[in-house]
Amino acid sequence: MSGTSKTSGFETHLARLRAAGEPTRLRLLLLLDRLDLTVSDLTALLNQSQPRISRHLKALVDAGLVRRFQEGAWAYFRAIDQGPARMALDGMLDPLDRDDGLIAEDMAKLDAIRQARSDRAAGYFAQNADQWNAIRAIHIAEDAVETAVLEMGLANTPKTLLDLGTGTGRMLELFGPHVERGTGIDTSRDMLALARAALERHGDRGLTVRLGDVYGDHSGIEGGSFNLIVLHQVLHFLEEPAIAMAQAAEVLARDGRMVIVDFAPHSAEFLRDEHAHRRLGVSSAQVGAWGAGAGLKVVETRRLPPPDGARDKLTVMVWSLTAS
Repeated sequence: MSGTSKTSGFETHLARLRAAGEPTRLRLLLLLDRLDLTVSDLTALLNQSQPRISRHLKALVDAGLVRRFQEGAWAYFRAIDQGPARMALDGMLDPLDRDDGLIAEDMAKLDAIRQARSDRAAGYFAQNADQWNAIRAIHIAEDAVETAVLEMGLANTPKTLLDLGTGTGRMLELFGPHVERGTGIDTSRDMLALARAALERHGDRGLTVRLGDVYGDHSGIEGGSFNLIVLHQVLHFLEEPAIAMAQAAEVLARDGRMVIVDFAPHSAEFLRDEHAHRRLGVSSAQVGAWGAGAGLKVVETRRLPPPDGARDKLTVMVWSLTAS
């Protein structure tokens, strides 16, 4: 049996080397190790036809060196970021000089794509700044909220993070220095563009964002994959928070934590009318009941009220849950 296992591992590694052992494919791996890119991006970067690029990408995906992520009509590709395939990929890419001729040209073009994305994201943010500023203005300063979230989220020293409803990717940025791998999921391509641009500025290949629904069954994610799951200002948008929490709990590690941030119950009707909030805040009783249905229990609650006298501002709540 051991001989069969070793042969299988040998053949797998050989297949990876064969897949990468071609000039265009090696260039693709270098590019995809830096950014999420589409076929259109790659055809422009390498000045090659779409069918040719697609064939090379298929070979790399089949070899397990690259992953494909669908976002509506667009498919993004990214170099693998963990496991034995990542170790093999590091062995192939680390010796390469990024300042060397052709590679340097590819990297310069890649920087241009990154800048264009950043510019588009900044434009979108500017167009919607009034909406975000209106929300920020009605609760305690965000740095106070983030301090609480970080303290509670790091209580079990997580290595992996799932940020559901990632929005601009702020939670990924916040926890990025403390985890080995983080994935953000959101239904809005515009928000993903903002998050992707922010994360690309950090240059951390361990942080990625993907199009997805918080109600999704997460079938592409192995059970118990994440030590930390964050739902930051998400539950008040949902018709069925209990379902979202239950499905998230299925990919939470046994010793993991789920951290939830939301407003305490309030009467600010304009949030429902103008900002599509499904519910006006969330109570601790609700979080406890939804958690219990998902096999989770609340282990810590923090209440972050507005400053004294600020009656027009809302209270922010942060809950930490673990397996019950």
